[in-house]
Amino acid sequence: MKKYINNIIMMLIAASLLTTSCTDKFKEINTDPDSPASVPAANELAWAIWYISANFYDRWFMLDEPCAFAGYVAKLNYIDESRYQFRTGIQDSNWAEIYTCLNTLRDIQAKAAELGARNLLNAAKVLEVHIMSIATDRWRDLPYSDAVNLSEGVLNPTYDVQEDIYPALLATLKEVADDWANGAGGDDLSGGDLLYGGDINQWQRYCNSLRLRLATRLSVVSASLAQQTVTEIATNPSRYPFIENNDDNAFFWWDAGDATRWEPLADAYRTRPGVEFCAPDVMIDNFKANNDPRLSKYFEPAVSDGEYRGYIIGAAANTAPGGMSHWSYAYEQDLGGFSPWFRAAESWFAIAEAATRGWNVGISAQDAYEKAVTSSMDENGVTAEETEAYLAGAGAFPSGSADEQRNKLWYEQWAAMFKNGMEGWTLYRRTGIPDFLYVAPGRGLASASYLNHNWGPLRSPYPDTERNLNTANNAPFNADVVDDLWGKQMWWDQRVGVNN
Repeated sequence: MKKYINNIIMMLIAASLLTTSCTDKFKEINTDPDSPASVPAANELAWAIWYISANFYDRWFMLDEPCAFAGYVAKLNYIDESRYQFRTGIQDSNWAEIYTCLNTLRDIQAKAAELGARNLLNAAKVLEVHIMSIATDRWRDLPYSDAVNLSEGVLNPTYDVQEDIYPALLATLKEVADDWANGAGGDDLSGGDLLYGGDINQWQRYCNSLRLRLATRLSVVSASLAQQTVTEIATNPSRYPFIENNDDNAFFWWDAGDATRWEPLADAYRTRPGVEFCAPDVMIDNFKANNDPRLSKYFEPAVSDGEYRGYIIGAAANTAPGGMSHWSYAYEQDLGGFSPWFRAAESWFAIAEAATRGWNVGISAQDAYEKAVTSSMDENGVTAEETEAYLAGAGAFPSGSADEQRNKLWYEQWAAMFKNGMEGWTLYRRTGIPDFLYVAPGRGLASASYLNHNWGPLRSPYPDTERNLNTANNAPFNADVVDDLWGKQMWWDQRVGVNN
């Protein structure tokens, strides 16, 4: 892995090279033989996988806002983001990181197509869907079909609406899934695959699991597409394998032995151990009430008295750190920890939800649900006996209506998606579960207008760079934004009574 991380430097050099020249002699004189004009696609793949993990699962993109909005983390100090006072520079950076990565992935695809490297082409397409699904779930409508087309003279890309982006993403994944299912490939990815070491079967599983994730989002707003996608995968796993077991999880693992490859959240914790982020009250309180064995896996007890205790998310004031629990070593303090792209539990929750809707998925809702919960427990080292006791008690699948069943499985999905703030936040916005999340009590300190809203944020604000430099294309969509973080709901967010 290390040699590919080091090649990030090569990428930066390549990106800065000027390709125009006045004479052949000028070009010869000004060409550095040690600086490549074209970076090998394998190096770019390694860079893209690292970049996604380093930038979309760090404190600035994931922890400060999505994890707080999802109910996964509270702040002891520097509470601003938790009470919705965002930093404009961070919003600019987050947006730019999406398109920096997309540009690289498109370059990989162009090179792969020229080489006839179908595995590389397909892997880059899957990664493109991964980052653009994160982007649209954060900002809703944004440039996609017209994006990163500078070579074609596009300086100000037009916007696509989420209603068009989601079907396009699913179509791309379907194309890749069928290509691999039909035997395409042959090229070796291991030279640049920092995620799966060149194992194409694992990439197939990841591709089809992303299909499950995105299709499930559309269960209400585009039921036909959602049902067709989920049914196709769940009933034909030999053709469309998905992430069924934790051994298949799409986790990027970091390296504690190399300071250039430390897990981002642990690296942030290292600089201010135990004084900024802490456990949230909502998760601690519910885990304790349910005797959830994941409590001690996710969190450490408070230093002051050994009790598990969480703080208010988005409080009006700081509090002393010693009296609150913190995320556990495995989740926040291990420099060789993981960035969770996709878990086996999520696949089974998607299939369980489909079963509650009466779709043919080849398994009952209860059985799929129990597979999902068991996967989460196994992932966290919970014993089989503890898991069995939980499923017989507070974690039991309801025997009542489909709505009751979905509410239960959505709660358990929220619990299982810990550390992946985007997935927890998206689940909450789509379902309203968990129903005990609340708006930040200290939000009025950020802006008096934030007191007008009875739900947490629906979106991230468009960055200043986009509003100022792509004004004509951005303006109609920015007009739908209310008080920075509210306004037009996501396409898949059909909740009623949300005060925009």
